[in-house]
Amino acid sequence: MKLFQIQRDALLKPLQAVSGIVEKRHTLPILSNVLIRRKQRNLSLIATDLEIQVSTGCEDLEPGGEEIALTVSARKLQDILRSLPEETETTLDMQNNRLQVRAGKSRFNLQTLPANDFPTLAEAGVLQAGIRLGQRQFRELLLLVQYAMAQQDIRYYLNGLLMVLEEDQMKLIATDGHRLSYTAGKIGPQQQKTEVILPRKAVVELAKLLEDTDKEVEVEVYASQARFRFGSVEVITKLIDGKFPDYTRVIPLNYQKRISVNRVVLLQALQRAGILSNEKFRGVRWVLTANSLRISCTNNEQEEAQEELEVNYSGEPLDVGFNITYLLDVLNNVHGENVECAFGDANSSMLITVPERDEFKYVVMPMRI
Repeated sequence: MKLFQIQRDALLKPLQAVSGIVEKRHTLPILSNVLIRRKQRNLSLIATDLEIQVSTGCEDLEPGGEEIALTVSARKLQDILRSLPEETETTLDMQNNRLQVRAGKSRFNLQTLPANDFPTLAEAGVLQAGIRLGQRQFRELLLLVQYAMAQQDIRYYLNGLLMVLEEDQMKLIATDGHRLSYTAGKIGPQQQKTEVILPRKAVVELAKLLEDTDKEVEVEVYASQARFRFGSVEVITKLIDGKFPDYTRVIPLNYQKRISVNRVVLLQALQRAGILSNEKFRGVRWVLTANSLRISCTNNEQEEAQEELEVNYSGEPLDVGFNITYLLDVLNNVHGENVECAFGDANSSMLITVPERDEFKYVVMPMRI
């Protein structure tokens, strides 16, 4: 039975949009599959891992054809389509519960599983908050903070991102207990304060899928879910149920020792020094004296790298250590020409800000070296 004919790219693009969340090995085999539905001239694709669900579609299939619903391996179908030349006309057929993909003289027969067995996320319930903002703005906000999320921390609420909707602002905060990133952006009026923790996987997927455009993304928050709609894509994610740390107590307000450094110059100095850092502890030492910042790294082989930068500084000398990875992360993800670093003492965290983005703050805890 012929299902439909479609250009390779028209099917590959939506398939790539949904298949990022598909786990390669899963206890439920059907979760490795993508659900493909055809209704009249519309084609929809859905993938889920039971925590997050991504759906998208494409229109303008040839008229006619039966309504269909099937599930097939997302990775295999994607690999097949990728391997075909661009703009290849592709035909999908169904034979004996197998999906046949034909293109030119190529034939691929894939095992399918029943669409009725595919688990989709339940309806969300009562809407608690809803906003709209530009895709570009939302993506920039996510990229400014997402790298500070924890990975597989037993404090499960750190393995995600705090999203706060309050008045006319969206605030995003991430922390792994050693560093914290905070940013905020203007949105339309939002009366009631709403706080939710988005899971790490959903945040990473949104940052990938959002486009560099002013077209809007619609954000809806429910008691246990958040829903994001933009273009033809819809992302639904379960929320993390937990109490996020009080970020306002972590961000220092009254540091007196401050320096301004060219972001790229500092980034390159740290990258060079990091070549000889201890692979396990990744420590870097900052020694601040009159108009000078000395950066040094050592390792177990007693090797040492040292960099010296001229800075405008006349305060007390300071000798403090940090995890170099945390510093490289922030410098790679902000885009201002200069960054400002503010310090307390050798046992206090450092606050990094960007002059062009008043609402961005990055706090990194010191480490003993």
